[in-house]
Amino acid sequence: MAEPEPPRRRPTIMEVARLAGVSHQTVSRYLRFEGGLREATRERVDAAIRELNYRPNLVARSMRTRRTGRLAILLPGVPGASPSRLLAGAIATAHAEGFVVEAVSVDGGVGARTGRMLELAGSGQVEGVLSLAPVAPDSLRAAGEGASVVVSADYDDEMRGLGEIADGSVVADLVEGLAKAGHRRFLHVSGPLQYASARGRRQTYLEAVERLGLESHGVFDGDWSAESGAEAVRSLPEDSGVSAVIAGNDVVAAGAVRAAMERGWSVPGDLSVTGWDNNPVGAYLSPSLTTVDVDLERLGVNAMRRLVAAVRGTVAEVGREPLNTILWRESTGPGPWR
Repeated sequence: MAEPEPPRRRPTIMEVARLAGVSHQTVSRYLRFEGGLREATRERVDAAIRELNYRPNLVARSMRTRRTGRLAILLPGVPGASPSRLLAGAIATAHAEGFVVEAVSVDGGVGARTGRMLELAGSGQVEGVLSLAPVAPDSLRAAGEGASVVVSADYDDEMRGLGEIADGSVVADLVEGLAKAGHRRFLHVSGPLQYASARGRRQTYLEAVERLGLESHGVFDGDWSAESGAEAVRSLPEDSGVSAVIAGNDVVAAGAVRAAMERGWSVPGDLSVTGWDNNPVGAYLSPSLTTVDVDLERLGVNAMRRLVAAVRGTVAEVGREPLNTILWRESTGPGPWR
């Protein structure tokens, strides 16, 4: 039997420098993603790294410089749930700033997540940790001299939206816009009330109807499903007077539109319907669905900008654009009292 080949020796930064024809300090600057290098120099260093298959020793480098070029994002460990759009914004921002990102899913509640955060912050393997769910009070102080930590509590332990994601204030703009179009009597089909977002939209709906002197047929307790939207519309008496439905999300709204058509009602001629989330298919329905676009990518971008700024000791530049934007489409039209 042939003797196994001994493992190849790991190439060094000095060998990279010799092959590229530059100093080892220049290679080090390249690896730290620092600016100031000429494009030709960057290309030579990059070619030498690829030819030698050089991989920096992150552990050793972090012990010397506390720089690893790596960040971590903590998520609650909920099977099948992933804030993909928010993560996409955060990860793209980190990559643009020269960082590698690892998303870490943590089972358990606040205690388990806090423990993992402190472990990562003190490991020397990452320069910063972004938690997308709450951690224990005063735990940031416990992180001490480790990696920078930013908490953007956008989700709870069950991956249900919090904070800006749960802000239902734009429902008031939906109701007001429909009122200006001549609608006077409304129905709201809510999501499950264990979701902060569903509670926020429900409360805003009730307050807006009262503030504007409108009428509400009530709130139908839905469950984010198309069937709940359909059931809500099927349950309306013929003489209910409802001409506008504010649905908890686009899926619920699609069910409401279907049930209206089954009853021989025109949308939006007899019933206007709005959704939430800007599900891509909503723009291709007939009629296309009026909805609320939620800029989750921007939320991720801003959270990551705060972490990068904390790592570098700078001030974060975050966007101030509204998270929620109404997209008025064909499923809403003039009311009967226009």
